[in-house]
Amino acid sequence: MNWFRRLGALRMDASPLREHRDFRLLFVAGTVFLFGSMVTYVAIPYQVYELTGSNLMVGLVGLVELVPLIVFGLWGGAMADHFDRRKLLIVAGVAQSGFVAVLALNAFLGDPQLWVIFVVAALLTSAGALQRPSREALMPRTVEHHQIAAAQALTSFGGQMGMLAGPLLGGLLIAYVGIGWCFVVDVVGLAVATGMYLVMRSYPHLGRTTPPSIASIVEGMRYGVRRRDLLGTYLVDIAAMFLAVPVVLFPALAAEVYRDPELLGLLYAAGTLGALIATLTSGWIGQVHLHGRAIVIAAAVYGACIALAGLAPSFWLAFAFFTLAGAADMVSAIFRGTVWNQTIPEQMRGRLAGIEMLSYSLGPRMGQVRGGFVADLWNPRGAVVSGGVACVVGVGLTALWLRDFWSYDARTDAHATAEREARASRGR
Repeated sequence: MNWFRRLGALRMDASPLREHRDFRLLFVAGTVFLFGSMVTYVAIPYQVYELTGSNLMVGLVGLVELVPLIVFGLWGGAMADHFDRRKLLIVAGVAQSGFVAVLALNAFLGDPQLWVIFVVAALLTSAGALQRPSREALMPRTVEHHQIAAAQALTSFGGQMGMLAGPLLGGLLIAYVGIGWCFVVDVVGLAVATGMYLVMRSYPHLGRTTPPSIASIVEGMRYGVRRRDLLGTYLVDIAAMFLAVPVVLFPALAAEVYRDPELLGLLYAAGTLGALIATLTSGWIGQVHLHGRAIVIAAAVYGACIALAGLAPSFWLAFAFFTLAGAADMVSAIFRGTVWNQTIPEQMRGRLAGIEMLSYSLGPRMGQVRGGFVADLWNPRGAVVSGGVACVVGVGLTALWLRDFWSYDARTDAHATAEREARASRGR
């Protein structure tokens, strides 16, 4: 019976979904948004490759998306700290629907135009970057303070489901009905999600706000750097994604190391599978208060598993380690999100969400360049192993340098206590 209770404690805490209507709407809308965007994520590069036959042109799609991601991610955070966040979600959702509709119309033409894809890809990234800080800043307002960790785990679970199902559906649509229908599915999903944002209640800002400007963005950056606990979360995330992300090496591992290109899909699925397992068994996370140590340990385990996957003598052992790495990365992500949402003041939450979005968006992009460079200089196994080891070292050095981050305790931290008291004084 004791073992049954322990296993029950692992079950994902779904109380935010049961108890809060607006969190349910935000959860479902965010999942649908990500699901549709992942269908489009598969369709755009495939269409570019189909039109040009050039891997370079496919890579340039990511390049044209980079500047909008940085500029509008930061600006979107500043806007989220001044304007009505729900309205920003709706406006950005309508804009994304329009942009994806243009991609659909272009795809159904007899002669699709390449320049349209590049222009709309940049516009679509801009709208998405403007929207995401508002969605992340709004989430803590929809649940009780003590439910933030559970809400973070649920949000991550929905995201992983979208990331898993979206590409699968995108591939099937491309194979059987054509690229244009990928964009149609995304438009429908965007419309549904935007409708859910429309029926949420409004969450006005609780105090004086700062109009969006370069100065307000710089203010947010300074706040994030001065907060050593927040700085630690950013540096750990960057160390893991820049030093150890293995995704770019999966084609070479499948073709050169395991001698079976059919294994490529399993390599891509391993991390998502691990993340889903971590979220489904995340009930224990709400009982942990030493979040800094949890983040460091989980990120170090991630790096170690990546290194062990590179050393594994067989595919299935490597698959197991990549799956464990995905689970560890998700645990780290849930705790990082909990620290952000439980300690960042309401008036700074949007700008910090924009900065956080850049930390987890730019890290993997730079990490792919690093991984490919090391693999060409050495070999794919060496690139995977060295990246994992470097991650463990980088995370360890961050913990040694930022002792305040390592010793962070949600029960006693001054910022967490202040935010908890502020929420209690206003009833949530």
